[in-house]
Amino acid sequence: MRYIVTIIWVFFLSMMAEFVLSSMLYVPFDFTRGLILTVGISFFVLVIPLLMPKDSEIYDIK
Repeated sequence: MRYIVTIIWVFFLSMMAEFVLSSMLYVPFDFTRGLILTVGISFFVLVIPLLMPKDSEIYDIK
């Protein structure tokens, strides 16, 4: 469920960013560019926690 909600929020935020930036640059809105942003940002948001060390690895003092 966490992954689905993350992808939905990234989709809405990237479409909003695409709309605002295309309006500011006076270029037509491109839905495909927003989808590419969604895929790229979702990938990084979902992969970063997998690469971070767990809490027990950080505070494992012997």
